[in-house]
Amino acid sequence: MNILIVHAHPEPQSFCSAMKDLAVATLQQAGHSVQVSDLYAMNWNPVASAADFSQRSNPDYLVYALEQREALKTGSLAPDIAGELDKLLWADLLILNFPLFWCSVPAMLKGWIDRVLVSGVCYGGLRFYDRGGLAGKRALLSFSLGGQAHMFADEDAVHGDWEPMLRPLQRGTLAYTGLSVLPPFAAYHVPYVSADTRGEILEQYADYLNSLDELQPLTFPALSRFDRHLHPLSNKEQVPA
Repeated sequence: MNILIVHAHPEPQSFCSAMKDLAVATLQQAGHSVQVSDLYAMNWNPVASAADFSQRSNPDYLVYALEQREALKTGSLAPDIAGELDKLLWADLLILNFPLFWCSVPAMLKGWIDRVLVSGVCYGGLRFYDRGGLAGKRALLSFSLGGQAHMFADEDAVHGDWEPMLRPLQRGTLAYTGLSVLPPFAAYHVPYVSADTRGEILEQYADYLNSLDELQPLTFPALSRFDRHLHPLSNKEQVPA
């Protein structure tokens, strides 16, 4: 299996970086091919702008997604975007590895998503969810955070349950582009636990990575459940997938 790890942590000695290193070693040992995009080490530009296109179909008004589509036809995507898109299309599995910042990803990783999930390849028109451009590939989130597990256990927990917080990533980004989304791996409370506990978390992550084929993907919409205007169909009207 070809695996792309997109890593976004500003500190190479961080626990999150240790998760990245462990993932590389574990997956390669299992016989997989692994590439890493270490965004901070690459000094990745997170800002989507007109500079991402060496020529424009409309030089007077920037519609970023439309310019992405035209750039695909003319080969005018910025080289850094084209390189990352090649890695993404090579991969069978995408791992986003990051520290949780304000219940989301660091700006560096958000900018990778904005610039690399190119319209016309990853999505566009009615090419989303199970018909998305990345259908047939898988993805997962692996992240570190300061909170403890019980703080996100359910709706009554102090921070509520995970699902609404992760929805923009897991549903609105990964599943939307057609990726089959595996359950996330969260490394809780890592700034405050002992070295032994950190070691145990890494062991748990290795076990998780070695059992990828046993994990059941999360459930997201199938377009066969909706009419051409994207209104939900009744059970009788739905077309079997």
